[in-house]
Amino acid sequence: MPKKSRKKILKSRCRFTREGIDFIDYKDIATLQKLCTTQGKIFSRKRSGNSAKHQRMVKSAIKRARFMGLLPYK
Repeated sequence: MPKKSRKKILKSRCRFTREGIDFIDYKDIATLQKLCTTQGKIFSRKRSGNSAKHQRMVKSAIKRARFMGLLPYK
């Protein structure tokens, strides 16, 4: 039985790194809604695939959008 080569393809899973986005805007509701559940909870890094830096930026952007009334608290 021949051996299968196990090469790992290292791709950036973070959508913001792939698209070259440096700052996450709290007014971009379409993007922020993709990172929340229907109940308004923020997806974890493992679920969303964000890097640690961008996950912190997402967290603060969602909190700002909630405070401004753009996203629901639920």
